[in-house]
Amino acid sequence: MLKTGILNPHVLSLLARVRHTNTLVIADRGFPFWPMIETVDLSLVDDVPTVVQVLAAIRPHFVVAKAWMAEEFLRENTPEVRGRFAAALAGVSITHEPHVEFKRRVPQAIGLIRTGDTIQYGNVIVESG
Repeated sequence: MLKTGILNPHVLSLLARVRHTNTLVIADRGFPFWPMIETVDLSLVDDVPTVVQVLAAIRPHFVVAKAWMAEEFLRENTPEVRGRFAAALAGVSITHEPHVEFKRRVPQAIGLIRTGDTIQYGNVIVESG
């Protein structure tokens, strides 16, 4: 029985299948469903868990080399919110691109973790290093 670290078996399985340069999407509650990629749905209620909380949980077990976010995230959110995401991705090169371009990356991901996050455009694609 696991006593520490990530306890969710679906998240563990998904992370174990992400290889070097593969991507993983961590999305808010309203992100569209993509039937072609595996989705692990962790959403419980509004903001439980958040994208930042999921990033904090996986980073000790997952080497993040790059990240992508929608450029609309920068416009729609406060400096405090932007700071929380920047801290969660500390040391990682983040590319902000139009949300339409961001969504074009999704089908190439190994999987998607859906959260209960309500942050506008608070979705992240991370690339394994």
